[in-house]
Amino acid sequence: MLRAKLYVVAGALLFSTGGVAIKLSTLTGWQVSCLRSAVAALVLGVVLSRTEVRWTWRAWLVAVPYAATFTLYTLANKATTAAHAIFLQDTAPLYILVLGPLLLRERARGRDLGFMLALGLGLGLIFVAGGERSATAPNPGFGNVLGACSGISWALTLLGLRWLAIRSSASAEHPLTAIVAGCLLAAIVGAMFAFPFSDVRWVDWSIVSYLGVFQIALAYLFVTSGIRQLTALAASLLLLVEPVLTPVWAWLLLAEAPPALALGGGAVVIAATVGYSMSRRTTAGA
Repeated sequence: MLRAKLYVVAGALLFSTGGVAIKLSTLTGWQVSCLRSAVAALVLGVVLSRTEVRWTWRAWLVAVPYAATFTLYTLANKATTAAHAIFLQDTAPLYILVLGPLLLRERARGRDLGFMLALGLGLGLIFVAGGERSATAPNPGFGNVLGACSGISWALTLLGLRWLAIRSSASAEHPLTAIVAGCLLAAIVGAMFAFPFSDVRWVDWSIVSYLGVFQIALAYLFVTSGIRQLTALAASLLLLVEPVLTPVWAWLLLAEAPPALALGGGAVVIAATVGYSMSRRTTAGA
């Protein structure tokens, strides 16, 4: 059990380095998205080839919002602060509660309303905070919109992965196929806007290689290995390491300090998620 928890924490730690790594690269957002997605698809594809899985239209359908999340998050990080980008993406549970009843026929309960209101408050604080233009956040308003959109696409991705996971018990469909397919789609879409590549530094190649191999591929392998032995609650709480550490890395390595109001909004989102998870555990154990 301890090893499983360490796997999930290791994955979350790797996820948390994405924001600062993207900012450290001098490549455009489209170029970073294209290259890191291509590298991740290659690595995960090699791993996935060792298992007996089926590439179905359902996996490719789920891959669409996942590719959108990859792309939107990368572009948001280039335009706004790392804290804004990750906090806005982590409002995905708000959209899941809204879309779940429509797409998976999972009914929302009374306590879900309070959670939605808390997430809405956190989202509002992040947007109101806005942020001033800086070297690491040249267009915060536009970046915040992209970050909010990534929250919606991430919610659709999580709903889709749950849909595949439910089906996987009765078929050879594996949720990881959607991750690989999403990386491929993100790489293809990114390539449409990434060229030309001119005067690319070796540091940039190192950064996108790190993002693809470690921050995406290895992180997902860690998380998928650990989550098999953990409850959904335990995994979700351990994964909160990512939004907590993302702004810390940006502050330490780039001296990027997001507005206090934005940090407050992020804290509301994280606290609401923890509280909601714990309340679900209490209800389940009652």
